[in-house]
Order: sequence, then C-alpha cells, then structure tokens
Amino acid sequence: MLAAPPFDSVEGAYLALLRLTTEQPEHRIDARGNAAREVIGVSFRLADPRQRLPYLAERRANPVFQFAEALWYLAGRRDLEMIGYYSSSMRACSADGIRLGGSAYGHTLFSPIRGGRSQFDQVVELLLNETDSKRGYLPVFAARELANLDNPDVACLAGLHLLLRNGQLHMVCSMRANDLDCGLLSDVFSFTMIHEYAAVQLGLELGTYTHTIGSAHVNDSDAERVKRVLKEAESRPTPPFFPFPSMPRNTTGSTIADVLHHEHVLRTNRRRYSAEHITGLDLDPYWQQAVLLFELYRQIQHYQTTACDPDVLAALDPGPRWLMERKWPHCAATSVGGSR
Repeated sequence: MLAAPPFDSVEGAYLALLRLTTEQPEHRIDARGNAAREVIGVSFRLADPRQRLPYLAERRANPVFQFAEALWYLAGRRDLEMIGYYSSSMRACSADGIRLGGSAYGHTLFSPIRGGRSQFDQVVELLLNETDSKRGYLPVFAARELANLDNPDVACLAGLHLLLRNGQLHMVCSMRANDLDCGLLSDVFSFTMIHEYAAVQLGLELGTYTHTIGSAHVNDSDAERVKRVLKEAESRPTPPFFPFPSMPRNTTGSTIADVLHHEHVLRTNRRRYSAEHITGLDLDPYWQQAVLLFELYRQIQHYQTTACDPDVLAALDPGPRWLMERKWPHCAATSVGGSR
C-alpha cells in the first residue's frame, strides 16, 4: 500500500506508531539532550478526523489542554499567559517570557498579513473560487527560525495542505518532527479542529486527515509510560470509545472569541461558573463543553480541590468526563469543591 495507512481514530494511529518506534526503531538519536528512538518518514490517515481523542487510562490525556491549545491556535494567539496556564512546560520555549515563537502555529495561520487578511483567509478564498486547486497550502515553518542556533522554539509543523475534492475538504499535515508520546495527540487534536473549522467556513463535508512526520520519535524519558500504555492496549477486552460530535455549522471567528471570553474569566478566577450557568450560556452545547472543562480546571488550579463540582462534571459529554476522571481521579468524587 502506497497511501498512508488508515485508522478509525487517533488512538489506533498513536498505538501503531508507539509500537513501531519502540519495537523497530531505525535510529538512536540524542538531539539537544533528548535521547530517543526514531523512525524516519511515517504517516497515517484518519477517515473521520473528529475521532481525535484517545481513551487510554495509562496515557491520561488532558482534554482541558487540548481544547485550550486548539482555541489558542484558532484565535491566532501567541501569548504565553494563556497557554502557559494550561501547560507550564511551554514556558521553557519562550525566549522572552511573554510570547511564543515557532510553536504559535495559530499566529502564523490566522494573523493578518496582507490587506488585513490571514493566509488562512486567503486559502479559504482560493478554494471558494478554485475547487480542485492544489495551492491551498498553509506554510508554518520558516527558514529564519534556524538563523539563531539557540532558538528554543522552532516550529515542528511544516505546514497544512487543504484540498477540496468532491464536496469534501481533506487535509494533509506535514511535520518536520513529532514526539509521539507527548506531542502527537495534542497536535492531531488541534490540527483536526483547524481542519473542521475550515470545512465549516467553506460549507463542506469533512474529508480525511493525513498526518506525515519526518522524524517520529519516542524519548527515553517517556519509555516507561509508553510500555504501560501498550500493555494496557493489549490487555483490555473492549476499548472504550466515545464519538466526538460535529462542530456547529454556525461556528465563526466570533464564536471562538466568545468561548475565549469565558476562558479568560475562569482562568483569571474572576468568577465561579455553575453547570446551570454554563448550559444557559448563548453558546452551542458543543462549545459549552469547553467552558465546562475550563471551570473544572479553575477549581483544580486555584483551589487545589479534593473533589470537583459533580454537577459540572456530570454536564460533560461521556468522553471528556472519562478523560477528566483519569487525568484527575479526585474529579470522580461526589463532594463539591472550589465553591466561592
């Protein structure tokens, strides 16, 4: 088979790449102090890019960060203040402690560059007027990033290619490198969200998502967790699966801004949102899920609670709730925490 191998969800692709890289590595590398096993030039395809979450208890994927990062990208932001709240490790990538560089993919994709339009806007316009175009490429990695050998934040994403074929919008993602255990899952979540957002703007059905990687690697520091993840995958009788819903067709940049308004209120701990308040917001239930996650994280971060608000937790869809309860086991408790 010459085409990228297909998978039903990101979880299957993630497990296959972990097995390949840990059991049949092509190289041992030690780049910038990170010893790792590596395979060069791999790819996979998701028939349904919406199935972007893995349900592996040992992996303990963080749905709060995944939604936050995707929204940070979609808003075209590069500030460390927001994304550093959800992932403190990203602070080490900032050269000035204020903003991020190459890894702020959304800033490159969605910030105005010519005549007030972003390169994302230009590609959308191109595809509206030339349906079979091969030019819908959104470059991210820039050669200037290599000018400073001490640059702590060189883009791992080379670019995203949007292809409109037979009423469906397909995407091909090109990565110069991917940390398979730590980076792949959040990357695929965010990029498929961008993919679906583009399909919504164009009024198209969502097509396939293809992910290609130059250097696919597993760091030695993550080897023990990878072993546990693979052992879990091999031993579980029936893998859990929770379908991810479709992005609302009325989603626009204003929708993203509205969600991020509530994110800011919660991140700065200005208010406590009850489940009733969130489900009464003028947001589609799809986006209310993100606000529910941000409220739970507010409780965890600001109050170091022994239990999360059970009403907020219960209002989550089954998939995000399953992940929250495994990432933060105390969230499964029944007592209310973090109230003000």
